[in-house]
Amino acid sequence: MSNMREQLLAKTAGIRKTSAIKEDEVKRTDRTQTAPGLAGALAVAQIRVQELESTGTSSQLPVAEVVPNPWQPRKVFNEAKLGDLAESIREVGLMQPIVVRRVESAYQIVAGERRWRAHKILGLDTIKSVVVECSDSDMAILALVENISRDDLSDFEVSQSIRRSEKEFPNRKRMAEAVGLSRTGLYQFLAFDKLPSFILDDLHLHPRLLGGNAAHALVGAIRKHGEEGIAAAKEIWPLVVKGNMDQGKVASAIGALATRRATTESASGRSIDKFFSGKEQAGSITKDVNSFTVKIKAGVLTEAQETQIREMISQMFHHQPN
Repeated sequence: MSNMREQLLAKTAGIRKTSAIKEDEVKRTDRTQTAPGLAGALAVAQIRVQELESTGTSSQLPVAEVVPNPWQPRKVFNEAKLGDLAESIREVGLMQPIVVRRVESAYQIVAGERRWRAHKILGLDTIKSVVVECSDSDMAILALVENISRDDLSDFEVSQSIRRSEKEFPNRKRMAEAVGLSRTGLYQFLAFDKLPSFILDDLHLHPRLLGGNAAHALVGAIRKHGEEGIAAAKEIWPLVVKGNMDQGKVASAIGALATRRATTESASGRSIDKFFSGKEQAGSITKDVNSFTVKIKAGVLTEAQETQIREMISQMFHHQPN
């Protein structure tokens, strides 16, 4: 379990277990409500699934017509555990039907994706199901809450699901409440989005390379050191991918390398001045004995500003006849 997940769960350790929360204790409006914290959110999500099942229609559905919940955070399923589940279903049958909703020509899974995957492993044609009415908002919350407190789901997978689910909520405060996270915890998950593309590409393939705390610290280190931070990250990140550096040390390593390089450049007569657009670095001006270089990030300038800069440079160096 990642450090961030441990911290969040520790803050909700006093929440009662699911079995101790009765349905009539949970007040509802048209929107899904949750008790405080991860444990409370999980309890209410389970109650919500029970509510849906009680009003749904039992059916035997073609396995081929069932598709995963589009808000499902989990991208990697434990093959050994799926195999055990499949063997259990082969021996005694499916004890608990999956819960689905009808969408166009298919059925989206509300709860029970592992059971459905086990049926696919067994090559079964149909699966015992309960067809329910379920909103997009409920689908997003149930998928997140079902997985967010489990230690076999990476922080990166949770962060991607949070991003996909954002549009289902009026604001981030409401989203944090719905999935049982503090706003600080939510923003730690969202820190992944601010990582450079070369890191994100590796995380899509290997989501456990970086936890939420490490990602948040890494983003801070890169932002602090700007272009030198990016350059340092490109050199250090492969060590994390190969398993030669602990993810908890990567931010400090980037900071140390970026600082050392900046000191070396200053001693050699090279200077770098950074300029900003709001809080984000927009570019830099580098000067050494051989050159004077202005770098501006793509997308920072408007077309009018770009035209103005080009005209200014042209006028500065335009040859005037004698």
